[in-house]
Amino acid sequence: GKSTLAQLLLRFYETGEGKIRIGGVDIRDISQEQLTHIVSYVFQESFLFHDTVENNIRMGDRSASIEQVEEAAKNAGIHEVIMRLPQGYQTVIGEKDAYLSGGEKQRVAIARVFLRNTPIVVLDEATAYADAENEAKIQAAFARLAKDKTVLIIAHRLKTVEKADQILVMKNGMLLGQGSHPDLLDTCPMYRDMVDANERRNQWTIKRREATV
Repeated sequence: GKSTLAQLLLRFYETGEGKIRIGGVDIRDISQEQLTHIVSYVFQESFLFHDTVENNIRMGDRSASIEQVEEAAKNAGIHEVIMRLPQGYQTVIGEKDAYLSGGEKQRVAIARVFLRNTPIVVLDEATAYADAENEAKIQAAFARLAKDKTVLIIAHRLKTVEKADQILVMKNGMLLGQGSHPDLLDTCPMYRDMVDANERRNQWTIKRREATV
């Protein structure tokens, strides 16, 4: 249900009932072209074209200068990785030793969003395939991306959303709770159970057992 809501906002599907409004305007009254200038997104699996890194980022804005592309990459925390590739920004993804991990691909996708600079950003499980190091860098990029924007984050990992102004708790397409992290701890049993389970997981360790002879 969570990803479906994001796809409804992007008009990948049309609503059967109800309305989605942006600035009070029904999105069905906004052309697809206009909508792409308002909303940008990063999904769970980011696709990179068999092209240079520069052109993959420049998809966010074809008219951008190389300086703007590099600035977007720096904001996304991927610039240093790109500079280590065989030909830097002119490296063709997928050729020879020019491969990026899942988390690095996500940061390239986030760089596109920085370059597009839309007022609304949708992040759908954007840290799902990231290791701990990449996740920390993606989270830092999220913080920079959120400045002066409306950001919708879809996530299972609580630390990804617990600082959000408004959290919506969904189950089987139904809204079970709405509010800030402290509010939901008081009002939403499911959210509280998730937080408790997350804290137990963080305390879990493997103890070494000495062998006896």
